[in-house]
Amino acid sequence: MAADDAPATILQGGRPKAYRPLPPADRRAAFEAGVAAYGRGDFFEAHELLEPAWMGSPDESEREFLQGLIKLAAAYVHSVRGNPLGMAKNLRGARTRLAAAATYPAEIDVTALLGAIDERLAGLADGSLPPLDPPTLQRSAR
Repeated sequence: MAADDAPATILQGGRPKAYRPLPPADRRAAFEAGVAAYGRGDFFEAHELLEPAWMGSPDESEREFLQGLIKLAAAYVHSVRGNPLGMAKNLRGARTRLAAAATYPAEIDVTALLGAIDERLAGLADGSLPPLDPPTLQRSAR
């Protein structure tokens, strides 16, 4: 593979991550499709649809936001599969990424989502969380 053919990377959180440039309109379409899949309870599909938007953005805040949503969807893939440890790990990862995206003008109410993730993590810790209770991705007032 020639150097020009090497996959591109971008720094995110000080670490090289995959970067496959995607125009803003295509990132937007992937975001909307991923949010719709999540809303239908198709968490694996949401993860898959959001990934190109994440890899396609050059903006670190946008990448953190999208990766947070990807990890949230992955948490519920683990929930459906009956894997509470995988669910908790991904919920923690989602929380970290979403909190790091504080400067990104998200269309999702990130503050509400962080609170909902905290509730689910507490419910996992004390055993009170229903097996499948994903937080709603509430749209922000704009």
